[in-house]
Amino acid sequence: MDKATTSNIDTISRTCIAVRLRLLNRVVTNLYDDALRPLGLKVSQLNILVVTARLGLARPAQVCEILQLDVSTLSRNVKPLQAHGWLEVVPDEDARAQPFRLTAQGERLIEKAIPAWEEAQRQATELLGNEGVALLDQAAKKLRQTRPEA
Repeated sequence: MDKATTSNIDTISRTCIAVRLRLLNRVVTNLYDDALRPLGLKVSQLNILVVTARLGLARPAQVCEILQLDVSTLSRNVKPLQAHGWLEVVPDEDARAQPFRLTAQGERLIEKAIPAWEEAQRQATELLGNEGVALLDQAAKKLRQTRPEA
């Protein structure tokens, strides 16, 4: 390997934003997933339940847009939520749309999840510091301005 390639490899390994974001995402996601595990829930699923609760009647395309998910990821996460009775499909004229809504059991699950979520939120804030959380908020706000669907 020549010097230029070695230098580029070193630069990528030290400065790649994607690698650092993925690491941060895995560490923070694990905090939430660990806290929610006793409820049989992952943070990605809780987010789907919360978005559904806010929408009332959730259409998959809306949820995908709000959470920036592809359809297969949403479908993979919705199936166990339906199997547990936390979400229910609502019949629609367009059978392909398959809108869904939160069930009473799903509402109770969100209520039960709040203390676990709050603890994970506290741990994540402690890990990142208030300044780190503020920077994340700033970056997310900037993304929403440049990509309204985000």
